[in-house]
Amino acid sequence: MENLKIVEACHTEGVTSFRKSHHPERVKNNLTTRLNRIEGQIRGIKGMIDKDVYCDDVITQLSATQSALNSVAKILLEGHLKGCVVDRLSEGDEEVLDELVVTIQKLLKK
Repeated sequence: MENLKIVEACHTEGVTSFRKSHHPERVKNNLTTRLNRIEGQIRGIKGMIDKDVYCDDVITQLSATQSALNSVAKILLEGHLKGCVVDRLSEGDEEVLDELVVTIQKLLKK
């Protein structure tokens, strides 16, 4: 019971909680592949800056990278809704809805 209080306290203070997600292995592999590609895009953008590449070209690459990050977020949000949120609601934990609203607001700030 004390561990649960720690997780709740950490969550309310904006600190990473100890909750775990349970993504199928194929989803983890897909996300890892996408994130590795994004990491490469970021390194490429840094190289473009170092080489004084035309600003518009750098912005185009930034836009592509942001789109790739948004795709990762969509996959994670879908899994969260279909898994974590449904599970917690079935357990009677309606607090997950407030958490979900905050999460969606963070995604929409962009």
